[in-house]
Amino acid sequence: MMHQRETFTILWVLVISAGMAGGVLKDKSTGKGLRVGDTAPDFSLPYATKEKIELFQPWKLSEHLGQKAIVLAFYPADWSPGCTKEVCTFRDNFSALVELDAYVVGISGDYVFSHHEWAKNQSLPFPLLSDHDHKVARLYQSYDEKMGYNKRTVFIVDKKGKIRYMNLAYSVADDRDFETLKDALKKLTS
Repeated sequence: MMHQRETFTILWVLVISAGMAGGVLKDKSTGKGLRVGDTAPDFSLPYATKEKIELFQPWKLSEHLGQKAIVLAFYPADWSPGCTKEVCTFRDNFSALVELDAYVVGISGDYVFSHHEWAKNQSLPFPLLSDHDHKVARLYQSYDEKMGYNKRTVFIVDKKGKIRYMNLAYSVADDRDFETLKDALKKLTS
């Protein structure tokens, strides 16, 4: 016979699992979570492209709203195999994403100097933002406190600043998550 405490524990695990499956991000500091349809938290970060490093005129989300849908791609680290695969998938499909009226931004805790060299090395056509203190990753609950780096998560922010898609466990093991991302962008443009 199951005790009341065991029943409560099982119910609690089910509630937490349902919240994760439903795409809810929990902010431990406020207890609030981001959901599809919420306004994306604004932020400003230094960045690098393959052409330059920009420390004094940071990339700001609110300044890019209204132009295109924005794909925020959080990733753990420059130069790592999984992250290289992820950004190269975005690079190799960049024209298809542009046709879907999307703008890609990579975000990790690496410094802009590493971003610049990596963007040159991989010929990346989009900016890499430096969130070295992980404040933005924490806003989007894309930071792994235990491991000390960003989790691989992807968001689509529409032209009005609303979150229209989020994948809290984006995988580069195959192209399924990327195809799902493209499908979400297609829905925004149709």
